Amino acid sequence: MVKAESTHRVSTGPDVSLDELQLAVRNHSLPLEALRYPITPIGLHYLLTHFDIPQVDASRWRLAISGHVRRSITLTLDDIQRRPAVTRAVTMECAGNGRANLSPRPLSQPWLFEAVGTAEWTGTPLRSLLGEAGPLDGAVEVVFTGLDRGVQGGIEQHYERSLGLAEATRDEILLAYAINGQPLPPQHGFPLRLVVPGWYGMTHVKWLRSITVVTRPFRGYQQEPAYHVTSTWDELGEPVTRMQPRSLMVPPGIPDFLPRTRRLGLGTCVLDGRAWSGRGRIVRVEVSTDGGESWADAQLGDDGGDFAWQSWRHTWNVDKQRGTAHQGRRRSGVGAHPAPGRWSLSLRLRWKRGSPARLCWSTSPDTRLSSPKPS
Repeated sequence: MVKAESTHRVSTGPDVSLDELQLAVRNHSLPLEALRYPITPIGLHYLLTHFDIPQVDASRWRLAISGHVRRSITLTLDDIQRRPAVTRAVTMECAGNGRANLSPRPLSQPWLFEAVGTAEWTGTPLRSLLGEAGPLDGAVEVVFTGLDRGVQGGIEQHYERSLGLAEATRDEILLAYAINGQPLPPQHGFPLRLVVPGWYGMTHVKWLRSITVVTRPFRGYQQEPAYHVTSTWDELGEPVTRMQPRSLMVPPGIPDFLPRTRRLGLGTCVLDGRAWSGRGRIVRVEVSTDGGESWADAQLGDDGGDFAWQSWRHTWNVDKQRGTAHQGRRRSGVGAHPAPGRWSLSLRLRWKRGSPARLCWSTSPDTRLSSPKPS
């Protein structure tokens, strides 16, 4: 489980609480059909706002870089935009993705599995600005503070997180002022946000107001106790950092409005999806249509680059009479009144470093596809 509150507020039942519903109406996930886009349109990219969206006057806004440095720097938005610009395609996923399916469930944003998106972020490399400030001997971390302010875990706070100095000076990290070629909209961190490719979304601090180099590990609430993986509430656990391998697919067929289950016909069905990891490129996706008894390689599509998701495709031949799906051939003798059956679509990912991950989708006898659940 991922700690979300120092008060350990959890639910052991399946029903969503009013508190969770209030978060759900403020934030939104990616509609799964939007996986068709290699770059997620801005309005479809997942969004999580911890507190209120700040109102910022760009002409008066300043970014302060200070702390244990040779010299402090104060920059306007124009100063930052005049610097060398870099654009990177980056897949971003919320660390709490899948929380709604946990039992017990921490009371927070009730994500299913769609809290993800890929955008092209434009900004200036953080490394060069830190180099100009000149971290002094003894510097260990860099703290990023946003303008958004609120209460979480009983603590009044600005949203702020830190990175180790070595991580903060990696070439790919950006101070971004544009998304998909457009200025950042208010909800995505206008006028400036941090983008840390490969890391979960809590690291990408929005509405930046200051960057501080410190000599001790930062212990703010969003750093600790929040965003730690633990098996019990009595231990701090391990900090959440880079995204684990995961995959989602475009739901085949057509949806039933309320339960969002799917209906699809017999015969050939082409499955499309995307896979990603913060620890290396996806090099293989395997699909099982018989509950994991056998596996077939999916066809990989365009490579999104070092930090963006990988597309994949697989042809699934649906056999309703037998209640199974057979890859690569179509079963004959499908009757008008098929016998009940159950199918599962499993995905096993292989990436350059580490072990495989597996995800499953289950379908009911009338070819209704449920939400994906990890196995």
